[in-house]
Amino acid sequence: MLAAVSLYRLADLPPLTAPILVAAFDGWIDAAGASSAAVDHLSAGGEPAATFAGDLLYDYRARRPVLDIVDGTLTDISWPELSLRRTRLGDRDLLVLSGPEPDYRWRELAGAVAEIAVRLEVAQWVSLGAIPAAVPHTRPVPILATASRPGLLPSDMQQGPQGLLRVPSAALSVLELTTTGSGVPAIGLYAQVPHYVGGAYPAATVALLEHLERSLGLPVPLGQLPEAAATQRATLDEAVAADEDAASYLARLENLLGDERIPSGEEIASEIERFLRESGPGSAPGQTSFDQP
Repeated sequence: MLAAVSLYRLADLPPLTAPILVAAFDGWIDAAGASSAAVDHLSAGGEPAATFAGDLLYDYRARRPVLDIVDGTLTDISWPELSLRRTRLGDRDLLVLSGPEPDYRWRELAGAVAEIAVRLEVAQWVSLGAIPAAVPHTRPVPILATASRPGLLPSDMQQGPQGLLRVPSAALSVLELTTTGSGVPAIGLYAQVPHYVGGAYPAATVALLEHLERSLGLPVPLGQLPEAAATQRATLDEAVAADEDAASYLARLENLLGDERIPSGEEIASEIERFLRESGPGSAPGQTSFDQP
């Protein structure tokens, strides 16, 4: 019989102080790369806490490694990598799980991550994500919040949407559910990104980090992200001012959006279906489009 191959290798770590595990994947529920940018920001300068067997998790034909060729010589290959890094947030240890969304072994990986969380005595899990939405860039980025039990979110932070919402699952959600099944409480923070914005959207990354700070009661430095968000806001404002149809559509969005309104399940499902259509063959990612849904 073949010996079982472990999906991860845990580093030799010192005792941790009430560690918080924050997770986000590049892929599904990562509109504009907002949540993966947030975890990259959090993990900058961190040390490896665990490594994972990428050969067992990724389809390299779908997510090909990047090859460097220098002066006609093959020099280096960068492989898709899932990692857990350790850093500090205030007086607490922070574990950041990030990388491309895995293609294979979701349930096995979820069990492995839950095992790590129990071994390291993780006090709380936080999922970060971003979804496309019919929201204007001229308003604060709305955040959808979820919680595995009452009392985990600040009293003024809305949890929702209410009722049943059935959408295609992300690997991140599978990991969260399995980890909460091991006794670790969890919250999720999901930024709503204007569907007409292509490329990065730093305002959503800032909103996720600010809500993380509120949820944990710990300082989260933002670095240069607010400046990047302000620069992009000015660019978008100029684009709207130069296009009468865009200005009209933006006004409609502003009128439709109430302050801190949580969208219905049907609205979220509709935006996700739109995202899937526009991400199919022939799509042009990175462009800004004010086409109406």
